[in-house]
Amino acid sequence: MNIFDLINKIQIEVGDAVSDTLTKTTDISLWELIWGFDTETGEYSWTSIIIMSMLFALSALTVYIFIERFLAIRRALNEERDFMAKIKEYVNDGKLDAAKQLCATSDNPMARMIEKGISKIGKPMKDIAVSIENVGKIEVYKLETRLSILATTAGVAPMIGFLGTVLGMIQVMHTMSNEGVEIQSLSGGIFEAMITTVGGLIVGIIAYVFYNYLVSKVEKVIQKMEGSSIEFLDILDAPGK
Repeated sequence: MNIFDLINKIQIEVGDAVSDTLTKTTDISLWELIWGFDTETGEYSWTSIIIMSMLFALSALTVYIFIERFLAIRRALNEERDFMAKIKEYVNDGKLDAAKQLCATSDNPMARMIEKGISKIGKPMKDIAVSIENVGKIEVYKLETRLSILATTAGVAPMIGFLGTVLGMIQVMHTMSNEGVEIQSLSGGIFEAMITTVGGLIVGIIAYVFYNYLVSKVEKVIQKMEGSSIEFLDILDAPGK
């Protein structure tokens, strides 16, 4: 048998093995595929079960954090109409209690910053500005709570998925060393091992998109906070105040 005949024989065997593997794969459900069901042994892979369980847990945590933070940030952006105009009117008329009451009824970071500034009226402008800035820092910290978890998940999930693939490949190599090389069993084992990488990439991509979206929303809140604080200080620094 010459080299060309040998290559042709190998190609045929590999093609048949891949075809058999894909046929068996279509016979199992998506759920079995996710959890690493081995069509050869009829058993689930413990490696796939552990890795996919971790990825499902991370995906659930990602969705929860996104929804919780999204609602919190949306509330922070929900500023009462003509809020600063009313504050200016109350401050100019000396109705500080009414201004504080308006801030108390407005559940957003801008209102809490202005409320702190109103409570410091009568003190030097520098002290008022520092007080507002300190409140602003606390509000930003609250808004960014748990966002670091999303950033971590975006990086860790693909690594966990790749770990599952590596462990799966180690099992394939172990099978090769004990039972010899069988293209059909190898292709099936490799196919199952790659599922964890796909799962990890999906979770990582979703977490990355969620994280960047929320960060952009937080930056928008910060801009509104800075604008409100500057406008309030301008009201206090106006001629006649």
